[in-house]
Formats: sequence, structure tokens, C-alpha cells
Amino acid sequence: MTERAPPIDFADFYRRHSPDVFRFAYYLCRNKADAEDIASETFVRAWAGAEKIQAETAKAYLLTIARNLHVQLATKARRESALDDSHHDRSANPLERAEVRSDIEAVRERLLEMRETDRAAFLMRVVDEMSYEDIANALSISLSSAKVRVHRARLSLADIR
Repeated sequence: MTERAPPIDFADFYRRHSPDVFRFAYYLCRNKADAEDIASETFVRAWAGAEKIQAETAKAYLLTIARNLHVQLATKARRESALDDSHHDRSANPLERAEVRSDIEAVRERLLEMRETDRAAFLMRVVDEMSYEDIANALSISLSSAKVRVHRARLSLADIR
């Protein structure tokens, strides 16, 4: 007789993964309202989905849903949102703030210039610290392709400054 896994506590599951899903969605769409919509819809789809969520692949599963929702949203309408000023270092002097803002803007612009799959792979690896295997599964690409996409994104960002 096989033991069945205990049912998932969805409230705990949401608390644990929602910051990562929101952050990933925000990096993809650069719009807080859209990111909130994507994050909430991601959990609705995960809850209603026919697939059983497995703890070891939950993050990749959620980020895959979020990415697919972003792609759907992007095909409907293209919108941009500037980063708000709440992200800068208030303790830095004005010159340092200007340099930091300039660097952030340069990185943001370079990310926007990347192909969507390169940007998604890079963000999954750097921001969400996902393994290359999980990235490959989430983006439905080969392991070597996942590594190449992250490397290509890093090279693109390396010459900023």
C-alpha cells in the first residue's frame, strides 16, 4: 500500500511562494499592477489545476505559470512602467544616488532589449536562484540552452558602466 502525500496547506504555500512569484512577474512586466494580477492569477491556476503540486518543483511550476501569463498579457497590450523612487538608497549623497539610478536604468534598459526567454532565464537564475535544470524545465528548453541563455544575458549586462 502506497502512502499518499498529505494535502497541501495552500495558505502556507501562498505565503512561502508569493513574494518570489510577484518579484518574478514584476521583473518580467515592469508594472506593479500587472505583476500583482499575474501573481494572483498564478495561484488561482495552481489551486484549480489538475496537476498535483510537488514541493520540490513548486517554485518552477509557479514561475512557469507566471511566465505564461506574462506572455499572454504582453500579446494583448504593451505597457511600460518606470521604477518608482522608493527603491533608491536614501542614505547616499545626491551624486551617488544619480550614479546608482543611472546604473539601475542602464541595467533595466538592457534587460528590456533582451529576448524574453533570455531575460526570463537570467531572472530565474540570478534573482530566484533556480537551478539550470529547473530553468530548462520551466522554459521548455534543453539544459545547455538554459545555460547559454543565462550566459548570454550576463555578457550583455557585463559591459554596462
